[in-house]
Amino acid sequence: MTNDTSKPNISSNKEHSLEDLRPSVRFQAVKILNRYERSSAYIDKLLANTFRQYEYSKQDRSLLTEIVYGCVRWRAKLDWVLTGFFHGDFNKCINPVKNTMRVGLYQILFLDRIPDHAAINESVEITKRLQSQKTAGLVNGVLRNIARNVKNIRYPNPQQDNAFYKSVINSYQKWLVENWTEQFGESAADKLMQALNERPGIAIRINRHKFSDTTLKDDLKNRMENLGIELEEINGIGGSYYLKGLGDDISRNDFYIEGAITIQDPSSVLVCELAKPNASDFVVDMCAAPGGKTSLMAEMMGNKGKIIAFDKFEAKLEMIHQNASRLGLDIIKTVQADATSLKVKGTPNLILADVPCSGTGTIQKHPEIKWSIEKDTIKKLVSLQRSILSNSAANLKPGGILVYSTCSIQKRENRENIEWFLQQNKDFELDRAENYIDKKFTRDGYLEVFPHQHGIMGAFAARLIKK
Repeated sequence: MTNDTSKPNISSNKEHSLEDLRPSVRFQAVKILNRYERSSAYIDKLLANTFRQYEYSKQDRSLLTEIVYGCVRWRAKLDWVLTGFFHGDFNKCINPVKNTMRVGLYQILFLDRIPDHAAINESVEITKRLQSQKTAGLVNGVLRNIARNVKNIRYPNPQQDNAFYKSVINSYQKWLVENWTEQFGESAADKLMQALNERPGIAIRINRHKFSDTTLKDDLKNRMENLGIELEEINGIGGSYYLKGLGDDISRNDFYIEGAITIQDPSSVLVCELAKPNASDFVVDMCAAPGGKTSLMAEMMGNKGKIIAFDKFEAKLEMIHQNASRLGLDIIKTVQADATSLKVKGTPNLILADVPCSGTGTIQKHPEIKWSIEKDTIKKLVSLQRSILSNSAANLKPGGILVYSTCSIQKRENRENIEWFLQQNKDFELDRAENYIDKKFTRDGYLEVFPHQHGIMGAFAARLIKK
């Protein structure tokens, strides 16, 4: 098996001094990775905080984003190489030194337009600032040795342990490689891992409440393209596009601020299409934050009817308010409650149970999931998911629709949960997904998408009718 280590077309602009108030890109990358190691926070949040604090150029923002995501995405492969060249026990290194070497090595292995000597020298200077001259000498020696021997790096022997080999080459935990190989077969698992390692595009959709007909949508598209922002329509999902030419911070764009567009992955749009809410519906979103699906359902309803958005954490409800306000929606009411036990006042005829899940379908966007998910994580999540699913069913009126969804690609969280639910609840039946969305996104009556097959984030959903 060959590994794709092709390097993106990213150039390095002139670096700022490490003594400048604005840290250099590589030093800032090490700082972010250190914070990530300490807090397990999503790196997109850490990057967003950095960009609010410092005014980097567009090129610097792009390079910083690339390095941080790359070091997390390819951590297992980077650490394998560093371990092989490090004099001593690499695992015993403190995180600042580890991350400095990861940043340097990522540039050597993956970034063509950055000379090896520039990447190494910067890593040495960072180490001097964070540690000592002696440690900087060690970092210098390790990275220069790797750069000289990059074509001769030896990886694990696939004949001895194929799963371990793939876990290093593709940079995943070994148990995940084994799990996906068993679930999908070896060939499909290989394609899945490669797809999940690709850098995701920025996906947006047009506000259906503000742009309800083709003419208005075309007008918006033309105005954006006049500003150098290209829209690539996503086949089979109306109103959804990939953006090109915008840069990495869509929140600064006037179209976003005015609520004409919003960031939402196409797989989430498909879940709402499957739910198909109507203007007269009483809709409940059981686990609503951050509110993307809630807002889209309100748009599909023409901002008429009633939606109650529940979430366990009060702080997250404010995100729903802010998003709805920006999009011009006022039919959404937010309530803090636990989805496993909440009781809805009244009888909703449509409930969306977009349950907490492993998020394995979103590894492209959140490579941190590769390292945070553990073997027993799925088991714990399944118990929670079934509890929310059962409580959702209890709150739904007869004849109503229950949509269960995840952004996971694990069968235990998806098909097996629905099979269990239908066995336990004979008053429910599956309403086949192909009746509501493009058939290419469906299988066996479910919405089921995978990055390596459909080119979008992985997701699952089932539409159930209460008899």
